[in-house]
Amino acid sequence: MITYDDFKKVEMRVGKIRSVEVVEGSEKLLKLSVDFGEESPRQVISGIRKYVTDLEGIIGKQYAFVTNLEPRSIMGFESQAMIIAASSDEAIAFFDIPDIIPKGTMLK
Repeated sequence: MITYDDFKKVEMRVGKIRSVEVVEGSEKLLKLSVDFGEESPRQVISGIRKYVTDLEGIIGKQYAFVTNLEPRSIMGFESQAMIIAASSDEAIAFFDIPDIIPKGTMLK
């Protein structure tokens, strides 16, 4: 169990996916460019490749991300946030956020 104060430390924001690329040499990774309403988009490396068959289909979509994790190097790429999703062996579900909520909005 964690305390409420511990939970408040996790910063979750709405991010809009601007581009998606396959990470060569990996069967699991995608490189996302995500707009959080900041000066420039952040790079997010995520192990969601086997679930996302239509890469173009997620461009322009808004999802929930954890944005205050320390950056992490994954296969030579710096990941600057983490997408939030629920998954099983066969499927994945992202927390899809409609455009009426501006990118960068904090989740509560």
